[in-house]
Order: sequence, then C-alpha cells, then structure tokens
Amino acid sequence: MDYINLKYKPKKEDLVCLFRIEPVKGISMKGAASRVAGESSVGTWAKLYNLPKRIKRIKPKVFEIKKNHVKIAYPVDLFEKGNMSQIMSGIGGNIFGMKALRNLRLEDVKWPLEIMKSFKGPQFGVKGLRKLLKVKKRPLTATVIKPKVGLDTKEYCKSGRLIWESGMDFLKNDENMTSQKFINFYKTTKKVLKIRDSIEKETGEKKMYLANVSSETKEMLKRAKFVKDNGGEIVMVDILTVGFSGLQTLRNECKDLGLAIYGHRAFHSTFTRNVKHGISMMVVADLARLIGVDAVHIGGMGKLISPKEELYLLKEELEKKDVKKGKNVLGENWGGIKPTFPVTSGGLHAGIIPRLIKLLGTDILMQVGGGVMGHKDGIVSGGRSVRQAIDATLQGISLNEYKKEHPELRSALELWGNKTPI
Repeated sequence: MDYINLKYKPKKEDLVCLFRIEPVKGISMKGAASRVAGESSVGTWAKLYNLPKRIKRIKPKVFEIKKNHVKIAYPVDLFEKGNMSQIMSGIGGNIFGMKALRNLRLEDVKWPLEIMKSFKGPQFGVKGLRKLLKVKKRPLTATVIKPKVGLDTKEYCKSGRLIWESGMDFLKNDENMTSQKFINFYKTTKKVLKIRDSIEKETGEKKMYLANVSSETKEMLKRAKFVKDNGGEIVMVDILTVGFSGLQTLRNECKDLGLAIYGHRAFHSTFTRNVKHGISMMVVADLARLIGVDAVHIGGMGKLISPKEELYLLKEELEKKDVKKGKNVLGENWGGIKPTFPVTSGGLHAGIIPRLIKLLGTDILMQVGGGVMGHKDGIVSGGRSVRQAIDATLQGISLNEYKKEHPELRSALELWGNKTPI
C-alpha cells in the first residue's frame, strides 16, 4: 500500500492518469491500484531495501478511488520530456498484463505544462488548414477511392479526377494503401498532384491530396519530401502503426518542409474498443494533438463503433483550449498547443449530414468514401450530393426540400435515406 495517499492533492507539475480498474478475486481495490502505480513507475513485486531517498520523492500517489475509477499522480521527473514512447511505456506499459487485474483501462491523462511544452503540437491546426484550403466556415470534405486497395495508377487517377470535379476538397489514400505491386507511391503521387493542379484551374477551388507516407521511418521521410517537391501541402500517416517515435520524427520533418499532417487512427480499436480494458480514444486524441497532427479521425455515425457522447468529447479534446472536467474526463488547459481538426468517417453519406453537423458543428472534416463512390449516378453525383447536403444544412433547409431542385441529392436519399450503415 506504499502508493496510497488519499489525502494527497496533485501538484500542477504532476502527470495525472484516470484508470478504470477491476481487480481479480482476492485483491482489494487499494491493492490493485497500488500495484498499477508501482508497476508503471518505481515498483516491483518484492520489497526493496536501502533505496536512495530520491526514489521516495518520485513515487506516484493514488489519491482518489471512486468505485472502479482511480486517479494516480505521477511526479514529472519520472518522464523524459519530448519522448512519447517513454511516457507511454510507463502509463501504458506492463500494467495491462498484471495478474492482479481482471481489467484495466486508461481513460484520460492530464498533462503538466512541462511535458506539454516539450511537444510541438499541430503546425497548422484548424485555422491553418482552413487557410490552406481557403474555406472559412463550412465543413471540409474528403473521399477515399473505393476499392481502397487494388486499383492501379491509371484507374486511381481517373477516379481521383472525378472526385475533385464533384466538389470534394481532399482526395485521400486509405490506411493500407502505400506502395504496393499494383500501385507505386512515387508514380501515383506525381500524377495525382498534376491532376490536382489542372482541377484547381478548372474549378477555382483549392484541392489537396492525402498521400499515405506510412512506412519504415527513413522511407517515410523520403516520401514526405517527395510530396513537398511535387507541390503537395499535406501528408497522411497511420499514426499508431508507425509508432509514436516515427510520428514525432515525421512531425519534425514536416516542420522543415512546411507540410501539414493528416492522421489516420488505424489499429486503435485493438485497445480502445473494449470499454473495460485498454486505452481510450481520448488518450489517443491527446497524443495526436500533443505530438502535432493537424487532423485526426474521431469516428462517425456509420459502420464503425462511435458512441455519440464519445464523438462530442473527442471533438472538445481536440479543438478547445480549455477542456472541462467531466465523466471520465480530467480536463485540460492546452495553452499554446493549437487545435487539431476532427475527422469524422466510416459509412457517411448525404442523408446523415444534418445530424452530423447538429452534433459536431462545422469545424469538422467529413471523410465520405462509399457515400460518394457508391452513388448510383456515379462519382461526380456522389460528391455533389454531399456538398448539396452541407449547403442545405447550413442554410437551414431540410434535405427533403432541397432535393427537389438537386437531383444528385435526391438520388442519394432514394438510395440510402437517412439511415446509418452497419
């Protein structure tokens, strides 16, 4: 019980974690909480003797236990500033495999200013991305070409041109499209960016290509530089599968190149989906904003599991300077860290856009794949139906009314209605 101190008041220099803990039979909640605190810092299974006095000063403290929820304050000296891999190896490491615990979930982290300042945060953020795209108020839009893998460069470019012609802002690779036998990253990126240039001249609208640079770290940096050399302004990366160190390295490179970063959260559900065990998406959102991702997926209202309450909380965590304390939320003051653009995706189409905007507002990036590519009148009609649904919603006009003079929207509603896919 060396780590239990329910009278302790966390210092502003402490890193505070909120855990949900279920002990196994025979282990008390205090015993389980103490084990989590020790194993994530200076403890082990056996009593240690003749330790330096400074070890006592850096021991974390379990300062609150409410039913299954436990708050632990970690002295900042336990962590290496600017090293997210080291930080997560502590608060997200061995503790999840302890026999004394039936389930353990890291719900949220409150970051001390000293650690927060050691990370760069987004280079562009919400305002910066809007400025790059020259879109002031409406939601931003993106489309992943379907099928998301398997097309060759010629086929991909053909669909990409139609997506941009339809009015979508971003053309996006998906998480598992990089540089395969059927589609080479360098050849495709060069051709797509040339198409973007011609589309911008034809439409008068700014367009962007989200080329997935995820790879071995040196190759990833090489790909990012290639995007910049060919006129790109942003890269996409799978923030979890490339690892925190890889993401930090890419963020450093993108600062030098002047590139924004779009983050895909592929892999997250392996540890976020179980509400009793793992790490919450709230923590992943924190890490993305701290390290410096300019836009990141938070879920949607479609085929992927995304509770409405979680969607709202994630948007708050990514966008606000001051995040209020609440259920499973420790609260945060982000200081000078810029906001990150929340991306909503996964089964979106024109019919659910009014509900999406009502829930999340207009500072969102809507990634609509099947809802564009699967439109029965073709890709261009699919993209137009999305833009029309956005326009109608922002004007306060119902989709049923707006569809009367907009055949693309009418066809989308006939096909999908306002239902969310499973």
